[in-house]
Amino acid sequence: MRRVIRTSIAIGLAAVLVAPPLSASAGGGGSGDRQLQRYAKDTWTSLAAMTDPATGLTADNIEGDLSAPAGYTSPTNIGGYLWSTLVARDLGIISKKDARARLAATLSSLETMEKHEPSGMFYNWYAPSDGAKLVTWPSSGDVVHPFLSTVDNGWLATALRVVAEGEPRLSSRALSLYDDMDFGWFHDLNAREGVSLNRGGFWVAPPGDGCAVPDNYGSTGADVFYTCHWYDTSVSEARIATYIGIAKGDIPPTAYYGTYRTMPDKGCDFGWQEQKPTGVTRNYLGVDVYEGTYSYAGMKLVPAWGGSMFEALMPDLFVPEADWGPRSWGLNHPATVKAQIHHGMKEADYGYWGFSPASDPFAEYREYGVEEIGISSDGYGSDVEKTNVDVGYEGCREATNPSPEFGDGVVTPHAAFLALPYNKKAVLSNLSGIKNTLGAYGPGGFYDAVAVGSDTVADRYLSLDQSMIMAAIGNELLDDRLKDYFVDKSFSSAVKPLVKAQVFGTKLR
Repeated sequence: MRRVIRTSIAIGLAAVLVAPPLSASAGGGGSGDRQLQRYAKDTWTSLAAMTDPATGLTADNIEGDLSAPAGYTSPTNIGGYLWSTLVARDLGIISKKDARARLAATLSSLETMEKHEPSGMFYNWYAPSDGAKLVTWPSSGDVVHPFLSTVDNGWLATALRVVAEGEPRLSSRALSLYDDMDFGWFHDLNAREGVSLNRGGFWVAPPGDGCAVPDNYGSTGADVFYTCHWYDTSVSEARIATYIGIAKGDIPPTAYYGTYRTMPDKGCDFGWQEQKPTGVTRNYLGVDVYEGTYSYAGMKLVPAWGGSMFEALMPDLFVPEADWGPRSWGLNHPATVKAQIHHGMKEADYGYWGFSPASDPFAEYREYGVEEIGISSDGYGSDVEKTNVDVGYEGCREATNPSPEFGDGVVTPHAAFLALPYNKKAVLSNLSGIKNTLGAYGPGGFYDAVAVGSDTVADRYLSLDQSMIMAAIGNELLDDRLKDYFVDKSFSSAVKPLVKAQVFGTKLR
């Protein structure tokens, strides 16, 4: 019998909105597509349940019985609900009228919510009930230092582009919000010699503790206080902000080449990384790029920071990276999927796969991944025990645990859904086992995570993860509909040549 751990981090209650009956004609043919349609219908139920019907703002998470939605939301959560609403409409789960009303409610809230006016960017935490910027945390009363996140604003901007194209009656309102967002505010033109990068974000006032850099990358307004880190790795969900910033003309095209594929192979200077990379240096638009790769399961691939699926594949839901970059993402995305499957099914022998940050079945939230395809040497583990894999670094660090015994593996269903374009058969088989054997499925679709050894379920839904599931299913059943909504001629003209030019060292086995 499965053991369910319910960990409430939410407060408040919103009405559960039940979706209209499933359209029999939507979703195409075949039992696999019909199952995906069913998954989408149930997933939408959880997203509707965690959304305030008056404000159209989606809570960060909700309990597994669809009660007690969290008392906070973020730009990413809001954006995920926007694109999920369009997917639900296009799959026939809700009506066009219902979808338009939902989208309009969300846009009305966004139009009145407090922003950082010089940049047009949104703060990271708001109350779903009224859109107020949070200055204290709902569950604890702890002080919140208002922060503006690069990647979270990137996902909201993504959704606004999708709404502008997918719902013409609301296009001008969505584009007005989108056009006001200046990603140049996040972009450090002098991050490294000859390289510009996005900062993680900024505070409008000093956060009180931790590292902050006073500066102003915008054209007007007072100084802000930037994070001390940059988004400096290529395989990262944060690249969506780079794509959008380049397409809008807010940041230079060379920014695409500024991030690391792996850390450079420079003696022991970067000997802390997970393994010694191999690669060559190429020049793109005057930027020297070390096209490094890691070795794993007979392949060579470009790693993410933590080795998780969403770092690699979430931007691919909207940007046709594999099509535009046949010598880069077109190889690396399937290699990432192969690596995740190999780890779950062979190396760790969990019997299941799909590893990404998600709810912790025994606590609240944790980062999961395949550590050997992550740059950080103590990166995202795949099991409860946080088993560390250390293969060493030639000449710099001795291997201490190259072939560990893995424990209670934690799989995250949304990670499997992201792999649909690259191995649909394996995805459907994996999800069927998670649902029917492990029982990690409820009234709102797949629960957020499950520890497969102990059969312990994180009985919660996260709006971010549910929105990734909706996007992945929508693209699979509707021929990449979200990519069609997101990419227009101007975006393609600005971004496609950059992606097409890149040559990774990825090699599939």
